[in-house]
Amino acid sequence: MLAVRAAEGDEDAFEALVRRHAPDLLRLAAGLLGDRAEAEDAVQDAFISAWRRLPEFRGASGFGTWMHRIVTNRCLNILRARRPVADLSAAPEPAAPEHSASPVRAAESHAAADALARSLASLSAEQRVCWILRERDGLSYEAIAESVGITPQAARARVFRARRCLTEAMTAWR
Repeated sequence: MLAVRAAEGDEDAFEALVRRHAPDLLRLAAGLLGDRAEAEDAVQDAFISAWRRLPEFRGASGFGTWMHRIVTNRCLNILRARRPVADLSAAPEPAAPEHSASPVRAAESHAAADALARSLASLSAEQRVCWILRERDGLSYEAIAESVGITPQAARARVFRARRCLTEAMTAWR
């Protein structure tokens, strides 16, 4: 098991764990923070923290779940430290429209993506992280609870409230 070897000081095993988990963790952090550079910093900090804390890793959950929790907590700390202002310039660009799509449809798609980005930014950090972990990453409520450090019922409630807020905010786009 790579995590056990890494905990024993095997740098190659830890490097393999980083290569395996970094893409998913970076996608998670970028979704939570909305800024690629800040997400890269958060994930790097999380891996440094994990390397230092590997002897504490008991293996009760998988290494990936443990790293999700470290990255999620790091991102939540960053979000809590921010002023509550949404930076829409960091919102991801929507996919390019097909050549057969009309300019009007492309403009509508871009406006809808902007509205969704604003709506996501308006959620609390706790609701946003639970919604992203459930809807984008497809995690179970139990896995979300473990990643965020709450009960599965609290995770379900946060996702429910986030969905309700997003549904209300996006009614004009239905």
